[in-house]
This record gives sequence, structure tokens and C-alpha cells, in this order.
Amino acid sequence: MARILEYLLNPELNCDSFNFVTKSETLIRSPREKLVQGLALAVLLLLGGLAFAGPSGVLAWSENLKLLEQRNAHIANLKADRDELKNRVGLLDPKHADPDLVGELLRRNLNVAHPDEVVIKLD
Repeated sequence: MARILEYLLNPELNCDSFNFVTKSETLIRSPREKLVQGLALAVLLLLGGLAFAGPSGVLAWSENLKLLEQRNAHIANLKADRDELKNRVGLLDPKHADPDLVGELLRRNLNVAHPDEVVIKLD
């Protein structure tokens, strides 16, 4: 009880839980401690800045979402192209090739035509 009265009457004392310490004991004593605490604060501020404005931070989320949408659209186009090519490969299977597609490819790649066909060139 006497310690509590001493605390209430003496403003130089601080109460930390049940331990009483003076204000001079709570201050940083050496320049090395100040340097260590300053560096720790700088590191924490740097990490906070990177978490907010870094390449994977809060500000980059909207840009990443836009890139994700663009890449998903590109993937959808590539899948459509792949499906079209897969269909053409299936039609060119040597065991049961589509005669119309084979004839079209021969005429286009080898410049051949039947004797009764008329070729009209478009410029």
C-alpha cells in the first residue's frame, strides 16, 4: 500500500504492471540502442512500403487482374485455334482422309487442277 501511495504522490515514478520503475530507467541509454531501434524502424517501414506499393502489393492488384483477364482471353483464342487444327489433323488421317480437304490442299500447295476446271485468279 505504501508503494501505491508513493507512486500517487511522486510523479517521477511510472507503474509497469506491479513493478515500479523511474522514468530514467525506461529511456534508451546508449547510442548503439538508438541505432538498432532506428534500423529496426527503417526495416519495418520498408517492408510496409513494399507490402503496399511493391510488385505484389495492394496497388499492383488491379494491374494483375487486368493482365489475368487479357491472358485468359488469349488462352481462349489459342484453345479455339488448337481445336481447329486438331479437327484438320483428324480429317487428314491417312486411314480415312476427307477427300474434299485432300483435294483442296493439293490444289493450293501444288498448283494442280483437273483438265476440265477453269482457274480464275483474283488480285
